[in-house]
Amino acid sequence: MERTLYSVQSFPFPVKKKESVTTAMSLSKDLIFLILQFCNEENLKRTAHMLEQETGYFFDMKYFEDLVLNGNWEESEKYLLSFTGVEDNKYSTKIYFEIRKQKFLEALDKHDHAVALDILRKDLKVFAQSNKELYKEITQLLTLDDFREHGSLSSYGDTMSARKQMMNELTIVIEANPLLRGRTKFPQINKSRLRRLINQSLNWQHLHCTHPHPQPHIDTLFTDHKCPGPDHLHLQDQLNEGNPSPSTPMPESILPVSAKPTCNSSTVTESAISDGTMNLRNLTNQESLDGNTDFGDTSKIRSTVTLNEVVSPIKETPYDVPATVERVLDMGSSPSSIDFHPVQQTLLLVGNNTGGIELWNVTSAKKLFTRQFMVWEVKTISAMFLEDMVNNPHISVNRILWSPDGLLFGIAYSKNLVQLYSYHYSENYTEKHLEIDAHDGSVNDLAFAKPYNKLVAISCGDDKLIQVWDTVTGAKQFTFEGHGAPVYSLCPHENENIHFVFSISTSGQMKAWLFDNMGSRITYAAPGLCPTRMSYSTDGKRLFSCGTNKDGGSYLVEWNQSEGFVMRNYRGLCQLASGQVQFDTSNNKFLAAGDEHVIKVWDMDNADILAVIDADGGLPASPYICFNKEGTLLAVFSDHNRIKILANHRGHQLLQTFTFVSSDSSEFLSKSSKKLAVDSIPLPAKTRIAQGDVPVASGPQRDKAPGNLENEKSVEQGNKLEMQNISKIVEVSRCRSLQLTSKVETKKIRRLLYTHAGNGILALAEDGIHLLWRWSKNDSNLSGKATTKCVPQLWQPKSGLLMINDLPESNIDLVSPCFCLSKNDSYVVSASGKMVSLFNMLIFKRMRSFMQSPPAATCIVFYPPDNNIIAIGMDDSTILIYNVRVDELTNKLKGHSKRISSLSFSTVLNVLVSSGLDAQIVVWDSITWEKKNNTFLEISSGWLPSELSETHVQFDKDERHFLAVHETQLAIYETTKLQCVKQWVVGNFCARIAHAAFSCDAELLYTVMRDGIVLILGASDLVPRFEIDPSAYLPQHIRTRVYPLVVAAHPQKANQFALGLSDGGVVIIEPMESESTWTVPLQVEN
Repeated sequence: MERTLYSVQSFPFPVKKKESVTTAMSLSKDLIFLILQFCNEENLKRTAHMLEQETGYFFDMKYFEDLVLNGNWEESEKYLLSFTGVEDNKYSTKIYFEIRKQKFLEALDKHDHAVALDILRKDLKVFAQSNKELYKEITQLLTLDDFREHGSLSSYGDTMSARKQMMNELTIVIEANPLLRGRTKFPQINKSRLRRLINQSLNWQHLHCTHPHPQPHIDTLFTDHKCPGPDHLHLQDQLNEGNPSPSTPMPESILPVSAKPTCNSSTVTESAISDGTMNLRNLTNQESLDGNTDFGDTSKIRSTVTLNEVVSPIKETPYDVPATVERVLDMGSSPSSIDFHPVQQTLLLVGNNTGGIELWNVTSAKKLFTRQFMVWEVKTISAMFLEDMVNNPHISVNRILWSPDGLLFGIAYSKNLVQLYSYHYSENYTEKHLEIDAHDGSVNDLAFAKPYNKLVAISCGDDKLIQVWDTVTGAKQFTFEGHGAPVYSLCPHENENIHFVFSISTSGQMKAWLFDNMGSRITYAAPGLCPTRMSYSTDGKRLFSCGTNKDGGSYLVEWNQSEGFVMRNYRGLCQLASGQVQFDTSNNKFLAAGDEHVIKVWDMDNADILAVIDADGGLPASPYICFNKEGTLLAVFSDHNRIKILANHRGHQLLQTFTFVSSDSSEFLSKSSKKLAVDSIPLPAKTRIAQGDVPVASGPQRDKAPGNLENEKSVEQGNKLEMQNISKIVEVSRCRSLQLTSKVETKKIRRLLYTHAGNGILALAEDGIHLLWRWSKNDSNLSGKATTKCVPQLWQPKSGLLMINDLPESNIDLVSPCFCLSKNDSYVVSASGKMVSLFNMLIFKRMRSFMQSPPAATCIVFYPPDNNIIAIGMDDSTILIYNVRVDELTNKLKGHSKRISSLSFSTVLNVLVSSGLDAQIVVWDSITWEKKNNTFLEISSGWLPSELSETHVQFDKDERHFLAVHETQLAIYETTKLQCVKQWVVGNFCARIAHAAFSCDAELLYTVMRDGIVLILGASDLVPRFEIDPSAYLPQHIRTRVYPLVVAAHPQKANQFALGLSDGGVVIIEPMESESTWTVPLQVEN
């Protein structure tokens, strides 16, 4: 009788988990899904749910769950009835029973016995025939003052908790129900797919028009589109000028074959353009006009004034537009922002997505210097930022920019900081100038202005603020408040001796500010109410803006500065852009935008596209572009972390004849090393490692007295030596990688192992789920071993079971998951903060659970002589020797003061090595289990380990030496004497270490840094040999938020390893097929 009334086990039949079923869908069914997607995108929710019920194609679990949790029993049953009836099968019967039972219990809980009796008679009566005893027990609940007096309902809590518990149980039953199986998952469809198909159809129709018009007018979708004949072309022109269509497609025939668009372009939607007055001549210290224009009220928006223009087809690229690819610059990481020097026309400043900055001379295609992100002065930076960098080390450059005179450049980072450097181009060296903790969160844009002959830096950020900073002292001059969303971009300007700055938020709200504390002078709406950037022509007389909304609609316009309206809408931008479209102006004559994998060019005086440049192909969907000041060169982002330099005829001559002051990068390094700040601490950055002897990081020198020349001299010499070693760096970006896919959603991968046979990979996620991939023998993989050449199968038995560890009720983030694999790959012992489980790897069945927590198991390893015995490191700093077969604890080892983080056996020496959070390493006799020796890691005073800093140990192939991995260092120890024979300490130029592992032949060390860099070190000398950037193995769309946590080496292939990622994914990496081993590339200068 126990659990009969309250548990999901009320009906005696098994609940199977969902099996993957592939169903061929008819085109009509596809169309229904497209209509459902359209309804949801248009917020027509009721219509969508009616369509779901009428067709039965899609069961919306989220909608059904909301109905149940809100107690909307009538609607929930009505929705369910469209897919399955009460008596269709046992699964359906169970779903209806659980819902009606909960409805009955809630009536009893309210002491509304009349309603409860009515539910019993009308709703629950149908179940009496199949289970008379159960129905009698439910009836007897009416006689109790509180139904919780019934033994099986004693744990019934409040109403919402009971609904949630029931919904969790119903989810399992629904997914197992054959009538609902395959209907609860909406197919993967690109956004706005129905609109896309319609636009493609319109394009196709237009291409077949007898007299295709350059700017076709679309009136309706009810009939096929057909351009009017020659007699009606004049009328068509008038219609287009008066009422440009928001859905007008651009004929693909105007684009070069190599640059065919992936979506169709249209003109700017006029209803999205504000009528807010923007009269710059009246920007004085008058009363703020913020309240006069509601940027979100489209009812107040008027049509724009469109100039009468001559429509002409696209011609060849004009002579003055840079269109020929002259240089290709290979970046170490994916670039994120660029800017040409305002005086030295061939100097290009680059910021990347790992926080690094580089200066390139595009004439010689040489990198003049590189800097990785570091915090210069810890004491001036907020503790919240520093803590965030420890937990999430990724940081990128949002904007990099020269000052108007080129003597300074600034970097706006994705977290809090703005850094300014001074640059001396006559001597070609740079020095740190100012570091500013500018915003809470991301700094989205940076600009320089010179109001009243005083140079200031202006920043904006996610905290909705605009800040103005003195570029000499770093003091805050003004704070502009008033935006209701994060501030996206800035555009300072001066007009008739009035200095002001435009700002635009992510919601499309545009404001204008004077350099005072009087608030914004103007508020109006950007076209499309979307994130937008503004830019003036070179002479500062014409203002343009370009923005892209969340649906991919893009708007490139010119503003009438005197009257404050949009005077020209430039046509030809894609209306389904996959990213923010970037634009730039050139020579007071041209506009250019990166869109649809090409560069589109307009004459400023004509709304139609003037030319399309494909830059020899290989451009991303929305490439970043930047002209130099004279408009002779154009830099554009390219695939594979490259920047292409395009030139016109004058730019070509410039690149052939221009001589820079110094192209010797080693000279730059030696000079700039003199200017290095002493009080710097390492924070995650793109790793650069110097070869040589084992480096020992020195701590920040805070006791240096002012004027102490000897101290300063020694520091200067030390910095020189460090910089000279940098020339020894080698990098590796050539590798093959394979992302392992899984339909099972998981959290971070915390532990990773190859199977001993080398044909599979086992991962343990933070949520306790195990994932197993297996490779099989086939024509492309004759060995059946793990390889990047073919995709493995995510292994799951026919029963649909998953191997899932029990999790603690709270503090899951503090759990240290652990597992180990038996020699024959048949069993895995695993724990995630609660009991230790033994799983059968073939059928995914939990065979046994033991060792109730707390304390929890934190690391597990099999005892090599006997696979029935395991050593378990515990959270309470003890080590347990446990016999699984007889379920017996044989020994308990004590010697650490904090939790155990790693264990490793040596059968040659008959010892067990343990390490813990106390940074201690202990050697135990594996026969008598007595403590033989211990030592502590040598951690430099400059490196303070974090509170949860683990140490991992792994024996070398000879089992006489072992590797110790700590976030601050790698060390090789001789086991018997516990003597450190080799050590590699991360220096001020490195991020901390996340994890490391020997290759199977113990010749290499695969080391994962917290910024995502993978270093491959020689095990014989612990010298970094190769470097793999995250851009080499992570797709661009996840690179900024995903990073590796753990590494595992293949047991037979010395050059293959796997990474466990923070998004629950796993990636396999090995050298290029043509190389088959990690080869030494040509030495990279700098």
